[in-house]
Amino acid sequence: MNSTSKTVILLTAGVVIGLLISTGFAILTQPRPTQKLVIAIQPTLAAAEALQRSKPIESFLEQRLGVDVEIYVPTSYAAVVEALRQGHADAAMMSAWPSYLAWKLAGAEVVLAEVRRVGEGDRLVEKTYYYSYWVVLPDSPIKSLEELRGRKVALPSPISTSGYVAPLNKLVEKGLVRVEGKREADPSTFFTVVFTGGYAQSWNALKAGDVDATVIAGDIPEDLYRDVMSKVRVVDSQGPIPSHGVVFSKDLKEPLRSKLLEAFLELGEKQPELMRSFISALFVRFEPTTSETHLQALGKYLELTNLKYTEKVG
Repeated sequence: MNSTSKTVILLTAGVVIGLLISTGFAILTQPRPTQKLVIAIQPTLAAAEALQRSKPIESFLEQRLGVDVEIYVPTSYAAVVEALRQGHADAAMMSAWPSYLAWKLAGAEVVLAEVRRVGEGDRLVEKTYYYSYWVVLPDSPIKSLEELRGRKVALPSPISTSGYVAPLNKLVEKGLVRVEGKREADPSTFFTVVFTGGYAQSWNALKAGDVDATVIAGDIPEDLYRDVMSKVRVVDSQGPIPSHGVVFSKDLKEPLRSKLLEAFLELGEKQPELMRSFISALFVRFEPTTSETHLQALGKYLELTNLKYTEKVG
């Protein structure tokens, strides 16, 4: 997000505060015709480009389901959670933390997990979860997380599951960051935090000597992962961290519910290139799951750190 972002959306248990103010959000709030599916997706693409790339997926699903399918690309996950809660969206494709909120706040269910080709140590594996790593340059004197006290550390984003939630959980587990009452765990009580906006930026900051350490995740592009891991020393790691998932609204009924699930599985099996083009270049296939199974580890991280999801939209 850029520095002009000014609307803050805070999601806490039982409450969704601040709906997205956007003309694009109208599609999720207007009366729904019968036999029409609205699927909300937030890829890391500009909305216009994402909508264009979504057309083959819409066509694929329409042919399999025999109903009109409309893919909506919001600018805020908060809008997606609220749309699922109100029944204005039937399904969504979301990353782990927003999926957890949709489960807890909207009664939605994670039905499919993305199997991705991710980095794990010095190899690539196909899994529905991955790990992230605390790394330093090879000549750094830092040998453990305890030695990061008072140092400068680059993190990608305060809403990143792999780059913030899981690493912060590790610091709390080790007693390096304390949680007082209902306050959120704060890594700045242990070291100086530099939010860079992404893993590539964090790596650049480490290479330049602007920070003493950073966090790298296994679900970043392969070339970046291999470049980083070949030039750093791993200090510690955390995980498992759940991959993105397909979330169904509680109001999506049978037989359409089962048909949509089967269509997504077929999409991942027969045309994975559509998902790689639209959602993630790491996509391999979908795998059936449940909210409890897929998000169990994340739930523990959030419980231990008291973190709440805060999202800025501009």
